[in-house]
Amino acid sequence: MRGALQRRRIEPELLDTLPAEDPRARASRRDLAWINALMLQSWIMARLLRRHVSRPPRRILELGSGDGSFMLAVARRMGGAWRGVELVMIDQAELVTEARCADFAALGWRATPVVDDIFAWIARPATQPFDLICANLVLHHFQDQALTDLFASARALGGVFVATEPRRSAVSLAGCSMLRLIGVNDVTRHDAAASVRAGFAGNELQTLWPKGDRMRFEEHLAGLFTHAFAAEPIS
Repeated sequence: MRGALQRRRIEPELLDTLPAEDPRARASRRDLAWINALMLQSWIMARLLRRHVSRPPRRILELGSGDGSFMLAVARRMGGAWRGVELVMIDQAELVTEARCADFAALGWRATPVVDDIFAWIARPATQPFDLICANLVLHHFQDQALTDLFASARALGGVFVATEPRRSAVSLAGCSMLRLIGVNDVTRHDAAASVRAGFAGNELQTLWPKGDRMRFEEHLAGLFTHAFAAEPIS
């Protein structure tokens, strides 16, 4: 990798600065649902889960849940084998509706949205451990040191950690330039390119994981645009 993409570059994303009810923000969140589908994010996440979660989890924590649509797609892909799941969904904005929670309930999942700062919430002592922690298009927002701290807090909660993030590559950046063709708005076009520049390559996430843990890692390009990461404790 050469030039501007050699190192991560984190810059403000417009969606993070707009009020949740701003029309451009609402349109951009709809765009993100399309982009998740085009990137096959839920399929990639489900494939990682099947490889690293040996039995149906009882408790799942999702970091940066948005409106819950991504995790609902994952839950549907996991099928009837994963029932009775307690899902805690953390996001800084209140976007998960009662109707979305009802969609989870129809699958046998109990979804609890939490509006809070991810770092503040995950650093608090948990009353119960989690079997699985998931993140989709979230980790790239943060500097390396913040991710190291986040991973340390995640390890204290136990379980498998799985993430699907933007791949930092020339191919991904070229893909951003094509988004205009599917009619996404200016917020989405700006943020997509910013996400790629802040994304990951190689084993960058693995190197930020707390040292001394006995873990099985998986980290690689998945599809054309996704950086897949999994950290599974070795018992």
